[in-house]
Amino acid sequence: MAYIDYYKILGLDKTASQDDVKKAYRKLARKYHPDLNPNDKEAEQKFKEVNEANEVLGNPENRAKYDKYGEHWRHGEEYEKAQQQQRQYQQGSGGFGGGFSGADFGDGGDFSDFFKDMFGGGGGFRSGRGTSGKFKGQDISAELNLSLRDAAQTHPQTFEINGQKIRITIPAGVYDGLQIRLKGKGNPGHNGGPDGDLYITFNIAADPQFERVGDDLKTKIDIDLYTAVLGGEVTVHTLDSTIKLKVKPGSQNGTTVRLKGKGFPVYKKDGQYGDLFVTYNVKLPTSLTDKQKELFEQLKNS
Repeated sequence: MAYIDYYKILGLDKTASQDDVKKAYRKLARKYHPDLNPNDKEAEQKFKEVNEANEVLGNPENRAKYDKYGEHWRHGEEYEKAQQQQRQYQQGSGGFGGGFSGADFGDGGDFSDFFKDMFGGGGGFRSGRGTSGKFKGQDISAELNLSLRDAAQTHPQTFEINGQKIRITIPAGVYDGLQIRLKGKGNPGHNGGPDGDLYITFNIAADPQFERVGDDLKTKIDIDLYTAVLGGEVTVHTLDSTIKLKVKPGSQNGTTVRLKGKGFPVYKKDGQYGDLFVTYNVKLPTSLTDKQKELFEQLKNS
């Protein structure tokens, strides 16, 4: 069987950090997830390959073993002995301390023959535990769509994944692309191993009234020419209330004012809010009477 390059599968090189591995895995797992690619055999195969790569590279111990033996995986014991003899020769001391401990994986399920042969369940270089070991169930990913106003308040949410009803409390301030982990809510473990985790990514829909920029909000309001010139009061809607805003005389079209603390709640920081930025859109009068036109002429010529 051919050697499998797990780094290539995840689009990484050997210098990648564990965090890089985690990010690459999550991105590709979402891309090829069966729920997003129904009846797509190619995506299903890619999903299996990505999960297998993560089982190896996402576990520091397994990654160290994989990096150590590499393409010598078929003759791991012989390779290890040769490496030991070389170290003894270089250091002038003997005694190999304990040998290879083996991976904590079982029969591998959908894993490749290469994986099972290297980490357990096959011949050659494998775990001393054979097929009786435990390994964690596969992680799964899901997306949760929220409106901007839903994201602005703490509230419970119930949904179903793989026939399992999940209930969570969504804290105020979640943002688009935020991902959270629910430990043990993924696929079942094998041979008594722990269940996988569920990763939920939030998608926040655009709002017709507010634009969110970090924890701040932006909005536009119309004011008539007379209020812009003479000053006055306008009503501004925030996320949860309405307020009266004083308009200064001579306000120009496009003028922006800041309302401190009237923006979006800060994620996981109770009582903290961003600001609300209100931009004036000055509306010119239409259908003027002759008298009004005359007054404007007088203003023009004064």
